[in-house]
Amino acid sequence: MKFFYKFERKFSRYAIPNLMYYIVILYAVGLTVFVVNPVMYWNIYGSYLCLNGRAILHGQIWRIVTFLIYPPSFGMFRFTTIFMGIIALFMYHSLGQTLENIWGSFRFNVFFFMGMLAQALASLIGYLIFRQNWILTTGFLNSSIFLAFAMYFPDAQFLLFFVLPVKAKWLAVAECAMYLYSFVFGTAADRCELLVSLANILIFFLMTRNYKKYSPKAIHRKYDFKSEIRMLPRRMARHRCAVCGRTELDGEDLEFRYCTKCEGSYEYCQDHLYTHKHVGKNDKEEHS
Repeated sequence: MKFFYKFERKFSRYAIPNLMYYIVILYAVGLTVFVVNPVMYWNIYGSYLCLNGRAILHGQIWRIVTFLIYPPSFGMFRFTTIFMGIIALFMYHSLGQTLENIWGSFRFNVFFFMGMLAQALASLIGYLIFRQNWILTTGFLNSSIFLAFAMYFPDAQFLLFFVLPVKAKWLAVAECAMYLYSFVFGTAADRCELLVSLANILIFFLMTRNYKKYSPKAIHRKYDFKSEIRMLPRRMARHRCAVCGRTELDGEDLEFRYCTKCEGSYEYCQDHLYTHKHVGKNDKEEHS
């Protein structure tokens, strides 16, 4: 859309490069505090840091940012938490960095901060409309990063349970199936939370698409180009066997060589290079 391109040209210099690096640092801080003292972590996070619509409306605006201290993976045991948490940190840093390399720093900043605002908006809607005090973490935000990655690299492989290789597109399908199940069989509040929290994916891709290629002029120009391509003559052969007349167009595996014992520029395929009759001076006159 034009307004987004203008917005990008005007504010792209304010983008934060390597944004995912700083987000992963926040994840690492939360993971460290949890490992050291899980009870203290949950008390502090639940009381002062997580997204809470009621608390935000009562002036605790910092929660829109501090909820990012929730790491993307927790386990039942401390060792499992450390092991899975470190792997998750490396994985999401790689996913975010890949998206930033594709889109550029500014667009990735927009995508990520839109996800943050969508999470905050969902917590406010839950409190104002459904009178529910939702405690939202970084779950949907991390899901949006993975789903965006899967759109660009559907054949990228992940090791499920560190053993089974699964392509990103199938993991994305499974995740979307779970969300669809929650949407169909969940309550109205669950549906609202799901739609608002993942709205940044749809809104971002609608804003950044190039709609000019769908215009009638572009479609007509593309049709004319394909018509001209069909009218071009066939590719001419560069090699031809002097015995059987085959060319490189007759097969991709055919090879051609010049014979050093023949007088003149006579070329042969691999089947006749050593079996042909050498062309001498008299034979050359007959060929001519």
